[in-house]
Amino acid sequence: MSVLVIAEHNNQHLNPATLHAVKAAEKLGEVHVLVAGNGVAAVAEEAKQVAGVAKVLVAEAAHYAEGLAEELTPLVVKLAADYRYVAATATAFGKNLLPRVAAVLDVPQISDLTEIVDNQTFVRPIYAGNAFEMVQTPSEKLVLTFRATAFEAAATTGGNAEVVKVAALEAQNISRFVKRDLAQSDRPDLTQANVVVTGGRALGSAENFKQILTPLADVLGAAIGASRSAVEAEYAPNDLQVGQTGKVVAPQLYIAIGVSGAIQHVAGMQDSKVIVAINKDADAPIFNVADYGIVGDLFEIVPQLTEALKN
Repeated sequence: MSVLVIAEHNNQHLNPATLHAVKAAEKLGEVHVLVAGNGVAAVAEEAKQVAGVAKVLVAEAAHYAEGLAEELTPLVVKLAADYRYVAATATAFGKNLLPRVAAVLDVPQISDLTEIVDNQTFVRPIYAGNAFEMVQTPSEKLVLTFRATAFEAAATTGGNAEVVKVAALEAQNISRFVKRDLAQSDRPDLTQANVVVTGGRALGSAENFKQILTPLADVLGAAIGASRSAVEAEYAPNDLQVGQTGKVVAPQLYIAIGVSGAIQHVAGMQDSKVIVAINKDADAPIFNVADYGIVGDLFEIVPQLTEALKN
């Protein structure tokens, strides 16, 4: 059996999220990676060297440059005829593309997988991560998305995959790329950071959010996250949101400051290796998942913690 993993990239570099999909896909069979874009020679070369990849399929065309799902779907559907599984990481890219592919193929999609039991049995979270269900299907073809935090990343070296060019299909022209506004930051990417410092609504204002969290994050070399309530209160931009409707993270250290710990938030960070919670409410749900908890005024505790780490 073989698996076609759809690579996520920016036409220059492979998105690290794809490495998790490759590692997961190895459990299902021989892994082939599709790199579709424009001027993607460098991406194909990176994919070729990823451990566990047997073949890299390269499709180049101007209309593939921005990774529009409407343009990529016909290509993936055509290639899917040779594969038992079509897969990607459960990022915004994968969640946008693969449901379309599954619909056109008229096959089941199983989303956000956290475990592969066998070639037709999988585990995925439900109820915002409060429970897990085992899904089994006899379908001869499946579309899958993998939760990146549940699988290790494949090594970026050690592979020597065959690179094969495939013909691009005609442009669909049913959608168009307008622009991409990317937040620029010197900090690590939130989903890839080893340390994440997250603030909640208890910080009280956007000014406090910045003044309290930034020094601590600077000392730790951490990414900064935010709860949904902090984002809705406009303390932080929505690309920093951690949770069920935000980003899923699993750093080595996760520090939740003034975060109550609603189940929607916990769903996005519960796989963190060590969780530290700082909250004045001793009964806050966040303490139920924290490895270490500090009950007290965050406006006093966090500056003290920051100074202690500096020394």
